[in-house]
Amino acid sequence: VQLVESGGGLVQAGDSLRLSCVVSGRTFRRYAMGWFRQAPGKEREFVAAIRRSDDNTDYADAVKGRFTISRDNAKNTVYLQMNSLKPEDTAVYYCAADLTVVSRIGRCDYWGQGTQVTVSS
Repeated sequence: VQLVESGGGLVQAGDSLRLSCVVSGRTFRRYAMGWFRQAPGKEREFVAAIRRSDDNTDYADAVKGRFTISRDNAKNTVYLQMNSLKPEDTAVYYCAADLTVVSRIGRCDYWGQGTQVTVSS
């Protein structure tokens, strides 16, 4: 299974970005999906997750109300819509997949290579 993220870039505070993560294979709907991020000098942290069965979602408090995770099973893709971006959102964003659940501690089966998001003030 391969996960490939895209959509990162350099934006100004208050702008929006949409990250995409395409998952190879024909079993995408079997995976719970999530997004994590890692800022320079900091540990990787949970951002958002979406379950495989009922599309129930979970968000870190820091992004709740600004970010939205969604999935398109027909396109094998999970998205992260990021609105009202802040400089503290600057990080490498990673997509993750798990056959059971994406836990906040990040014990996931598969990871993407990451995409850089930089928010200037």
